[in-house]
Amino acid sequence: MLKSRILASLSAVAVAGTLAAALPAASAATATPAPVPICAEEWNPSKAYAGGLTASHNGRNWRAKWWNRNNVPGGPSGNWTDKGACDNREGSFVVSDAQFNQMFPSRKPFYTYKGLVTALSAYPAFAGTGDDVTKKQEAAAFLANVSHETGGLFHIVEVNTANYSHYCDEKQPFGCPAGLSSYYGRGPIQLSWNYNYKAAGDALEIDLLNFPNLVQNEASVAWATGIWYWMTQNGPGTMTPHTAMVGKHGFGETIRSINGRLECNGANPRQVENRVRLYLRFTEILGVPPGDNIYC
Repeated sequence: MLKSRILASLSAVAVAGTLAAALPAASAATATPAPVPICAEEWNPSKAYAGGLTASHNGRNWRAKWWNRNNVPGGPSGNWTDKGACDNREGSFVVSDAQFNQMFPSRKPFYTYKGLVTALSAYPAFAGTGDDVTKKQEAAAFLANVSHETGGLFHIVEVNTANYSHYCDEKQPFGCPAGLSSYYGRGPIQLSWNYNYKAAGDALEIDLLNFPNLVQNEASVAWATGIWYWMTQNGPGTMTPHTAMVGKHGFGETIRSINGRLECNGANPRQVENRVRLYLRFTEILGVPPGDNIYC
């Protein structure tokens, strides 16, 4: 389970934000256009949306400012923030609904395809960078690691409940407002520790520090925390899993960035072998070669 795997602190998040803001001005001449975000799941007037949740309406993505229900995005209530135009074409994500079902035939109903697609709006570069082969390889790599971490999308929360009280770092200035035992592993890459809920929530514009249960109650939030880790965290590796795949460093580097200390360099070859087996199966489903350096 994910314990202290996520090493980024809040200060690191702030630095990353500063760098991201500075990069476009320095490289505007050579920058490629940013991918258009995929449309989130269509707004449902009967669904209650907690603050930070995303829905699409009239070809645009919208983020709920606070809890609301039956308030149309863009309407007079002012309950939604316009996040811009989105791509609602069928097949805009490189993994189809049918392929997703083929990959995870025994998954828990919680882990929905629509929830995954909705989460993509937070990071359009995920499985949206490079040529079609690269995009599909990255999607396969993410889903293979996720499958390994959750037993085929079966586990939603950390199995060992005895660990639940261990994930509150009370030295953090923001403390553990949801309770000392509220920051256990949840989601496809098992987000844990109060400071990681804080960092992921800040990045995703969702108050996960105060409402950590959103990760186990809202499929799109669970998926978003996994993609947040994939796109922004090195873990015990030297690069993010996203960089590993789009930079052609190989699937093995994604393993290193997720659980390298415990698995790579011969530490636990059976675990590595299972991740690789899943990756090879998923790339076959998507019809792309696995690339080089698939072991760590």
